[in-house]
Amino acid sequence: MRDLKQRPPQICILGSADPGSKAYEIAAAAGEVIANLGFTLVSGCGSAATRVAAERAIAAGGTVISIIPSDDINTPDWPCTVLIPCGMGDARNLMMALAGDACLVIGGRAGTISEVCLAWLHKRPLLPLTGCGGWSDQLEANPPDERQNSPIYSWDSTDVLIEQFRKLGFLEKE
Repeated sequence: MRDLKQRPPQICILGSADPGSKAYEIAAAAGEVIANLGFTLVSGCGSAATRVAAERAIAAGGTVISIIPSDDINTPDWPCTVLIPCGMGDARNLMMALAGDACLVIGGRAGTISEVCLAWLHKRPLLPLTGCGGWSDQLEANPPDERQNSPIYSWDSTDVLIEQFRKLGFLEKE
C-alpha cells in the first residue's frame, strides 16, 4: 500500500476508442473522476479516448501530464497542464507504462498492448475497462503472461473504478 501523503496517485490512461462509442464516453467520465479525486492523469493523448479523458480532467480542474512521442515543446492544441515531449516515437510507451501508479486500459490496439505489457513487466497494476471491446475486455482473463506481476482489476463504470482505486490503497477505506 502506498503512502497517501507523499503525493497524489498518478493514473496513466492507455487505449483507444472512437468518439461516440460507450468506451469513449466512459473514458471521458474516468478523466473527470480522476481529477475530482485529486489524482494526476498521465496521458499520451494519442487516441480520441485518452485525449477526451485528459480534456475532461483539465475541465474538472485536474493535473494532466502528457508524454508525447515528438520532440516539439510547442505542440499546439495538446490537452495537458504539463507537457513532456520525449522525442522517442513509440519508445515513449515505456515512459507511459512507468509514469503511473496504475494504468487504466480502455479498448486498445497494438500500441495499447505494448504499453500494457511494459506496465505488467514493471509491476504496475492494470485497470481494464470491460464491456466495450478491445484489448481491455480480455485482459483480466488473459494477462500478458503467467507471472502475476501485478493485480488486474476490471471495471465497467466509474463507481466500480473508484472501488478499484480503494483496493489499490489510493483512497481511504470507507
